[in-house]
Amino acid sequence: MKTHRIAVIPGDGIGPEVLAEGVKVLKEVAKRDGRFAFQFEYFPWGCEYYLRTGEMMEPGGIEKLKEFEAIFLGAVGYPGVPDHISLWGLLLTIRKNFEQYVNLRPVRLLEGAPCPLKDVDRKDIDMIFVRENSEGEYAGNGSWLFKGKPHEVVLQEGVFSRHGCERIIRYAYELARKQGKTLTSVSKGNALNYSMVFWDQIFQEVGQEYPDVKTQSYLVDAASMFMVKDPGRFQIVVTSNLFGDILTDLGAAISGGMGLAAGANLNPEREFPSMFEPIHGSAPDIAGQGKANPLATVWSASQMLDFFGYEDWGKRLIEIIEEILKEKRVLTPDLGGTATTCQVGDEVVKKIWQ
Repeated sequence: MKTHRIAVIPGDGIGPEVLAEGVKVLKEVAKRDGRFAFQFEYFPWGCEYYLRTGEMMEPGGIEKLKEFEAIFLGAVGYPGVPDHISLWGLLLTIRKNFEQYVNLRPVRLLEGAPCPLKDVDRKDIDMIFVRENSEGEYAGNGSWLFKGKPHEVVLQEGVFSRHGCERIIRYAYELARKQGKTLTSVSKGNALNYSMVFWDQIFQEVGQEYPDVKTQSYLVDAASMFMVKDPGRFQIVVTSNLFGDILTDLGAAISGGMGLAAGANLNPEREFPSMFEPIHGSAPDIAGQGKANPLATVWSASQMLDFFGYEDWGKRLIEIIEEILKEKRVLTPDLGGTATTCQVGDEVVKKIWQ
């Protein structure tokens, strides 16, 4: 029997609550299947840890995480800790150190999920965003000159390497070819006359190796409009770090809300662990009340199962989420129900054994 070692970082706010349900679901899937098992080890890092220690993770934390196949992350964020500290001290540190250069976010309107758009068929909202996850606008390079002076100047530099752009664009082409879908590149070459022109050029160059993949390119503002007015034109989408971050939150808004939004940070070569997470925030205002929706965490567990090669179980968890949404019996308040976080997790487990 194969045992997968998973590092669990519950994080802050509702993170521990939703992640507990994700871990519970993974354990039950393994028990039901019998071919594999999970071994979980917990790390208490995050903003609350920072307030106690002055660090988002313990010294040597990255070396500890290297020993695992995957990381399961809850949510990070807490009042009193600036967002740039929480992001750079934990999440981006993990992504960069482990070459998790593929951020894979499904934007799919599941059966039973609410949608704010009028006259949109469910099949029209079914996209996968392939977001560059290691450099670009989130490279962290820049300068702050004459800080605190009336003439202070801030320079924020994006970093777009040929290596970084080629590998994410090639990944997207391969995915589009494998799934027989169209590929859309989103950039802003008319205004960002170096970085995005470079991106567009590489998209065209790599595309010569994939003549069978139908492609289109949009400026990010036009893409935002079309995601609302005509989402069916998008299937596989590849874009930069910043644009991917923004567009996938828009995608969550049109496909059921943040409570159904999941993401995977992948190191495709598997030299380092990949990380799986719901992409909602830590929501400290409802922490500890049992109101948090764990279905995004279950979806991220589905992505983890896909990554490990158990695609039948990954698919089954998505089907279970749809069944729960359609039945409307066991839903958290954000989806109009009265169930607790734990009760929704128990319902998923119940359906695993049916």
